[in-house]
Amino acid sequence: MQKKLLGRIVAGAAVALAAISLTPAGAAVVGADDKGSSVTASEKSGKPSPKIVGGTKAEQGEFPWMVRLSMGCGGALFEKDVVLTAAHCVDGSGENTSITATGGVVDLEDSNKVDVKSTEVLQAPGYNGTGKDWALIKLAEPIDQPTLPIAEDANLNEGDFTVAGWGADKEGGEQQQHLLKVDVPFVDDATCKGAYAELVEGEELCAGDMEAGGIDSCQGDSGGPMFRKDEAGEFVQVGIVSWGEGCARAGKPGVYTEVSNFAADIKKAAADLG
Repeated sequence: MQKKLLGRIVAGAAVALAAISLTPAGAAVVGADDKGSSVTASEKSGKPSPKIVGGTKAEQGEFPWMVRLSMGCGGALFEKDVVLTAAHCVDGSGENTSITATGGVVDLEDSNKVDVKSTEVLQAPGYNGTGKDWALIKLAEPIDQPTLPIAEDANLNEGDFTVAGWGADKEGGEQQQHLLKVDVPFVDDATCKGAYAELVEGEELCAGDMEAGGIDSCQGDSGGPMFRKDEAGEFVQVGIVSWGEGCARAGKPGVYTEVSNFAADIKKAAADLG
């Protein structure tokens, strides 16, 4: 299985092809699989990769903090000049001017879109392809849109969540021009562990329709936010699209970085980015 890089990918025979066609441009190749195809660190970890499946089009301004990243991932504005995304979407930490963040629009062809280059990347310390799947991207200038607060405790880690992204709308599908959204229900750790023995409890959250499937993040949604409203009716980010097997399969929910577990680390890292 492979991480949800440009999208969650299928396991088994299709992995070799997916490792080539679904690898973000910024990901480092670290070796080869048993078919001789190159693989990145996240692929080598043995987990699957995620577009929004079973969703609908988002309205302009509905999720103004959504950002599309040029390596084929999503993200959210943690600060106006800092994007929170997945660790497996980037190649380590340090100066990096190769990433373009696109914000301010739901349609990537909209002439009002704002494109801003990166200046630095901070990948989660200790990230090795398992858990800790978060990263920050510093932008050369702010994107003048609202930011998305992150959950700082586990109180919002259950219930129904929303996921949005420009990834595929079906397993093996194409990336989307228009931002899609879908609501996905929480799946408890014990149930999710039955689907994925490698689940890192406490660092990862699961969500999806276990019985029917049909709703999920998919190829190209990696790094994007999973969010819900708090008691005050404000959106809060509780997860980061990380991995899963296939897209929207029954019994195979999406797996998301549990943001509240890393909230203090994310806030400190953002402050260190200046």
